[in-house]
Amino acid sequence: MSGMSPSEWAVRAARPVRTVRAAALVGVVLVVAGCATPQRPDPLEGWNRQVFSFNESVDAHVVRPVAKGYRDVTPQPVRTGVGNFFGNLRDIWSTINLFLQGRLKDGAMGIMRVSINTTLGLGGLIDLATPMQIDKPNEDFGQTLGVWGVKPGAYIVWPLLGPSTLRDSVGIPGDMYFSASGLATEPGVAMAVKALEVVDIRARYLGASNLLDDVALDKYSFMRAAYLQRRQNLIYEGNPPDEPMDEDWRDDPEEIDAPEPAGSAPSATP
Repeated sequence: MSGMSPSEWAVRAARPVRTVRAAALVGVVLVVAGCATPQRPDPLEGWNRQVFSFNESVDAHVVRPVAKGYRDVTPQPVRTGVGNFFGNLRDIWSTINLFLQGRLKDGAMGIMRVSINTTLGLGGLIDLATPMQIDKPNEDFGQTLGVWGVKPGAYIVWPLLGPSTLRDSVGIPGDMYFSASGLATEPGVAMAVKALEVVDIRARYLGASNLLDDVALDKYSFMRAAYLQRRQNLIYEGNPPDEPMDEDWRDDPEEIDAPEPAGSAPSATP
């Protein structure tokens, strides 16, 4: 990865764009198939709860302790630089999705942000764009499909990856590719980089997860509501349409909607 020239890196980074149309077609077919008949938002709840429990166990026994150790022994400036580097790579994928959504002005700002942080910010280690009031994009292919009118489909919890929907699952390969581990040429290096990325993200949400443990009566339902609501807000840029909830889903009279979280809901992996 370190031996790649800027032109080689650019060619590799742009490679998934050539497959976007094919991925979109596959995504549309899958989601339409999953939404052909009326259904509850969580028809796989039995399976999802089992996977959710597995993810919680992995987080409690592996990810969270490692994240705490990482936070305690790693100086804040180093953690900030690591987070900035990973975030700069994700900004590339976000910028591509802005163009796919037809948001040309925001896409141009995304290019400017990545360019500034990559060059003047030492490869993304320093975030110079945010103080310059160039907002950080937060887009993925699942959101792009949503902007194109594709419905979310069934709610799914993936092992280690956490909450998703049938539509959002189509974008997972692209999200993984545009990460630091996606640029690594050796499998061992890629795994090490991905582990560091997971631990870095988890360390930033230690406080939020502790609060969630204290306030959520049913953590699974809380996380499901928070995820679905947040995805709607992202797709509609904070102004989602009013949609009636399926009464079959709300079979618990004590279940309440979760407020939109300030950031991404923590999970075992990003």
